[in-house]
Amino acid sequence: MFEQLADRLSAVFSRLSGRGRISESDVNEAMREVRIALLEADVSLSAAKAFVNRVKDLALGADVLASLTPAQTIVKIVHDELVALLGGATARLHFSDAPPSVILLVGLQGSGKTTQAGKLALRLKEQGRRSLLVAADVYRPAAIAQLQTLGRQVDTPVFERGQGDPVAIARDGVAEARRLGLSTVIIDTAGRLQIDDALMDELARIKAEVKPAEILFVADAMTGQEATNVAKGFNDRLGITGVILTKLDGDTRGGAALSIHNVTGAPIKFIGVGEKLSALEPFHPDRLASRILGMGDVMTLIERTQNLYTAEQAKSLEAKMRTSSFTLDDFLDQMRQMRKLGSMTDILKMIPGVSRALPKDFEIPEKELKKIEAIICSMTRRERSNPSILNGSRRKRIAFGSGTAVSDVNRLIKQFDAAAQMMKQLGGGKRRPRLPAGMFR
Repeated sequence: MFEQLADRLSAVFSRLSGRGRISESDVNEAMREVRIALLEADVSLSAAKAFVNRVKDLALGADVLASLTPAQTIVKIVHDELVALLGGATARLHFSDAPPSVILLVGLQGSGKTTQAGKLALRLKEQGRRSLLVAADVYRPAAIAQLQTLGRQVDTPVFERGQGDPVAIARDGVAEARRLGLSTVIIDTAGRLQIDDALMDELARIKAEVKPAEILFVADAMTGQEATNVAKGFNDRLGITGVILTKLDGDTRGGAALSIHNVTGAPIKFIGVGEKLSALEPFHPDRLASRILGMGDVMTLIERTQNLYTAEQAKSLEAKMRTSSFTLDDFLDQMRQMRKLGSMTDILKMIPGVSRALPKDFEIPEKELKKIEAIICSMTRRERSNPSILNGSRRKRIAFGSGTAVSDVNRLIKQFDAAAQMMKQLGGGKRRPRLPAGMFR
């Protein structure tokens, strides 16, 4: 997401930084290109115009043009305005003073409401909040069965009454949560292929009956600017309090994320970044703005890593590094854990400075990681613990067993030895370690 926009903005700022002084005409030219980049990213025209005008007004200030680093100052202005465009501060869920707190999920058919209900239930469960999922989508075939399956997967009860009245189902679901002493109710409502009066009237009656603490509009980021138009329609009739933007890990230009707050005033509260039930993250406008401008996103990387490793696992790994007892089994385990974070290329781009340093078409092929896994899994336990015993015949056997070439096995062992040496340097703290040559080739 946002790759094309990031590339265009990077090119604009590179041209500005190549000039010792910046004039008003330079700023106007740069802002024209920024506006085009935003429109190409499917940002709404009103949001793009308002953004460019704000940046231009600030950039044309006497202090900026007279600055010794005007290009960097303009980048800072663009960053701050991007954060504002995306909603400013990170928005949290609101809960009722008296439980249960009701969260109403609304949106068009196919936007992913039912899946997001399961993801949200899992996230709240991890925070210590017990939820009840309510199946109020009585029109879509298999919607109730899908929600029941998700409920089993996240160990959360599901309330359903079959093909009954959605308003009564929502009301009775809240009463059931109150009886069970549950703190949250997540209501999965019906959608349509497009906004119509029947849908909105039904949702308005559910809202009046259950008085939700949150009305979250679920939008498919792949629909681009159309998601913004639909969000405005739901907001005008229901007064949405937040947005869940799905499929942000897909091939989307990102226009919905950059427009939806500007048009509705409702903040994006969560983003879907994958199909796994754990792939729902809080939306941080400042972090996304930094990623768009190639500044990395260290905080998200840290949070994802913390979810993978316990304190004991981290201490064990540190001890192995310090004593040089890091084996190919450990190497395989670390690689598998890192793959849970997402694409290795995306992980590297979260590190400040790396995004700009990488070639435009840089990619770590998934098949290469699978090849490494196959090679290690074809070794005996003794070989993985002590790679120094891998003579020619053993390497030939491993290559045959993993469906690779002997040269692939040799390359892996060479890279592992270099990585182990780097870890030894890190553990001893004697000198600055150097990354192994060809690590990502």
